[in-house]
Amino acid sequence: MALVALTMSAFAQTDSTEVKKDSVEEGFRFTTIDSVAITRVKDQNRSGTCWAFSTLGFLESEVLRIKGIEVEFAPMFVASKTMIDRATYCVRMYNEPKFAEGGSAYDVIYCMQHYGLVPKSAMPGIRYGWTEADTLPVFGELSAVAGGYLNGLTKQKKLSPVWREGLQAIYDTYLGKCPEEFEYEGKTYTPQSFVKSLGLNADDYVSLTSYTHHPFYERFALEVPDNWRMDQMYNLPIDELMAVIDNAIASGYTLAWGADVSELGFTRKGIGVVPDADKGADLTGSDMAKWVGYTADKKKEELTKRPLPEKEITQQMRQDAYDNWETTDDHGMQIFGIAHDQNGKKYYMVKNSWGTMRSDYKGIWYISEAFMRYKTNDVLVHKNAIPKNIRKKLSL
Repeated sequence: MALVALTMSAFAQTDSTEVKKDSVEEGFRFTTIDSVAITRVKDQNRSGTCWAFSTLGFLESEVLRIKGIEVEFAPMFVASKTMIDRATYCVRMYNEPKFAEGGSAYDVIYCMQHYGLVPKSAMPGIRYGWTEADTLPVFGELSAVAGGYLNGLTKQKKLSPVWREGLQAIYDTYLGKCPEEFEYEGKTYTPQSFVKSLGLNADDYVSLTSYTHHPFYERFALEVPDNWRMDQMYNLPIDELMAVIDNAIASGYTLAWGADVSELGFTRKGIGVVPDADKGADLTGSDMAKWVGYTADKKKEELTKRPLPEKEITQQMRQDAYDNWETTDDHGMQIFGIAHDQNGKKYYMVKNSWGTMRSDYKGIWYISEAFMRYKTNDVLVHKNAIPKNIRKKLSL
């Protein structure tokens, strides 16, 4: 019964009627074509932990697929383990690159493989709220304290053997201690035995990307700051990467998605599109003089309030945007479905981690095929979700 309720709740979020009434005439109207069960939308709040929330959401869907049960993992367990590892790396590199909150989907898989995972009930992760109502993560002070600690370490001629204990004490103070053993639904687990009980295997998951500065069908570490563990990703032509995404959804799998969301076409209302800003006046039917006088925010509003023609995205366009720093590793989310708008155009349904109140679709984003082709940095997926002909090329 819990599974049915969860699945129905997830699908209800994608109903095409979930559009603000005052925007129906000009707005987007979506019809779900296919979707995979997801767990509830969470809120990372003021913390740079989208990579943890999105990938744990992906793993929660994997548990639904494998075991047919609902589980909610603790993002702060993963954040604590990963930040200690990242700090250790930064110290060894004399704090170059600088310590930061960001991470990648692979950080979660690494944590699962080496440290395990725990349910949220075993590590709620919030110990610094000013009132009982403070339940969402706020990392400003935590990151400032941890960053200051690391800056001090890198100025020393020789480190003491207990510096990691000092750093761990900071994270334990703010997030709580990572449990070595816990009770869950009447049984006692360690983080590692909990993962095993859920049927998850880190070796089943692979990262994929699509760039031309490395050979296709080989692996390389994508050169972005948050891939500090140097995860080796399989490199595919963009058409084949898109085929993987489509095949995964059709086969009952979701994907963890690393993307650039600092684009004009990505809105806080739940839309991601690639309108041609240079043709903005023509696309929107605006008077050119009026269009030129619009602010950047007004242009964005005009270009994203209804379906418009989009750019045709090529492999070269992707590469140029990456090489020119126009595509950056901004955000992690979870791809779980396909929808069509009122004109029959294809969109991908994506679960975000900004809560349910910050978009028109209760925490779900609709990402056009053009945006997905253009601004995908990488995806993490179960290797069995990759079409057989592509798996053969990758020797998987």
